[in-house]
Amino acid sequence: MSSRTDADPGAPKARMVGLNHVALEVGDIDEALAFLGRVFDIRLRGRSPGHAFIDMGDQFLALAERAPTDRDAGRHFGLVVDDRDAVMAAATALGAAVGRNRFRDPWGNLFEIVPYADVQFSKTSAVLNGMGLELDKTEDARRQLSEKGLL
Repeated sequence: MSSRTDADPGAPKARMVGLNHVALEVGDIDEALAFLGRVFDIRLRGRSPGHAFIDMGDQFLALAERAPTDRDAGRHFGLVVDDRDAVMAAATALGAAVGRNRFRDPWGNLFEIVPYADVQFSKTSAVLNGMGLELDKTEDARRQLSEKGLL
């Protein structure tokens, strides 16, 4: 990965709004769910082969089953932003290893860039105003929040 720092310093930059999710790697999904279920009161958001998603209100914890040889392949966090295109353009200009809505920083941390409009994660109007942001949700995100009683 390049360590270039020649992204246009005058270009508009996206604002970080919050965290949507953290993705952890585990050896066995069922064992991980059993362990976490003994520590926390958990509720599954969803499950698919090799993956489980534990609900945390408008955020979630993602578990991915990985073999010991594949560790760190998918460990990441979902960073909610107001402008995903601006983030990805800046990361690309800086020489970051960029993939589909993801990039690695020079230290190997994997960022998944999530647009605020599309996710269940939400900030109150007072918090958004305090941050100087005017952001809205897509119809699908509003529906998901409403179904959970979070809208």
